[in-house]
Parts: sequence; C-alpha cells; structure tokens
Amino acid sequence: MAKQQLSAEQKRLDTDIWIIALVTLGVFLFYVTAGKQLMSFVVNSNISVVPRLLLNAGVQFGVAGLGITIVCILRKEKFTHFGLIRKNVFKAIIWTIICFVPSILYVFLSGQFNGYQPFSILITDDVIASGIPFSIIGMALIIVVWGFFEGFNYAVICEKINSRYPSKKKWLDYGAITCAIICILFHPFSTSFWGIVEIITTFIAIYGMLMVRKQTGNAWGCVFAFCFIWNAI
Repeated sequence: MAKQQLSAEQKRLDTDIWIIALVTLGVFLFYVTAGKQLMSFVVNSNISVVPRLLLNAGVQFGVAGLGITIVCILRKEKFTHFGLIRKNVFKAIIWTIICFVPSILYVFLSGQFNGYQPFSILITDDVIASGIPFSIIGMALIIVVWGFFEGFNYAVICEKINSRYPSKKKWLDYGAITCAIICILFHPFSTSFWGIVEIITTFIAIYGMLMVRKQTGNAWGCVFAFCFIWNAI
C-alpha cells in the first residue's frame, strides 16, 4: 500500500506541533531535573523578589507560552487567529465558568479552599509587598505569564492539533483531549479518592473550556479561567 502523501499544510502543522512539544518538554524536563534547587531559590525570602520572580516566570513561560510564541512568530500568525476576539467573549467566559464548576466543587469538598486569591502563585505576597513600582510590574508579569499565556497556550495547541487531526464528530475533539491530559500530567496528582476526583474534574474543566472556545470561536474564556479560577482557588 502506497504511503499517503502529506500536504504542505499538514507538514507545516506537524512542524508547529513538534516545535511546541519540544520546547515545552525541554523546559519541563529542566524544571523536573532542577526543580528542588529552583524552588528553594524562588521561595527564599532573603533574596530579592526580582530575580526570584523572573526565574519563576521564565520557567513557567517556557512550559506554557514560549512554544506557541515561537510558532506564531515563525508563521506570522496573530493571536486573534486563535480566538482572542471580542465576538462571543461573554458567552465564552460564562460557559467556561460552568465547565469549571465540578473543579471548583472539588476544591471546596476536599477541604483545599483557603480563600479566593486571583493570580496566586508561590511569591505573589512577596511581589505585592515589594513596593511600587515593582509590585505593579511584578503583578502585571504574573497576570501575563500565569493568567494569559497559561490559558491561551491550551487554545493554540488545541487548534493546531485539530487542524492537523480533525474529528468528524462534533463533541469529539482530539486537541481538547490532548490538552486535558497534558494539564493533568504536568501538575501534581495522586491516585487517592480525592486525587481521582481531581483528575476527572480537571479533565472536564479543560476539555469543556476548549470545547467552549471551539463552539464560540472565542479564547478569552481560556484566559479568564486561568486568571480567575485555576490560579485563584
């Protein structure tokens, strides 16, 4: 049987996916290898918050943001191409919130809720306490890296995968499935009862969020979720 020839577009998408995958995995493996040293540096309050935040943000952006940014620059693709538009923005946000309801309930029922803190990372309090102007600049960096790019990253990856491997079924989305699995694997999880519940609710949240992006054509729901839900509770 003759091997099916890939079109120029399919080859381009394969290259894009490989770039994102290699950059993401490369930075993630670096984090896994040097994670303890990195975290001990980041949480060390005896060190200025500036290098600690820059290091933390650099690793985070490397895992969720750098790959898609390289591809968008390489292909001269605007972020609006992936759903950062005004149309259906409120619909996208509302339906995304609904998709995250099981995950939110999990946080409450498992006793992990310690207050609502948008843009909460390990050193948010240190950044806020650093004083003006760095507290403002630092929070802006946190919003961009942990809010905007962490959410938007999934939207771009999902669309790239779906463009390369389209599904004929409306509610079967290979890109969303892949992103949901990536999200689960790239964050700590356990196989205890509550760990299994977390895995299931996380899958529902990410898959649902990306299906909302697909149905509405708007990716701001993804950004909203990571700004005001994922990194807030």
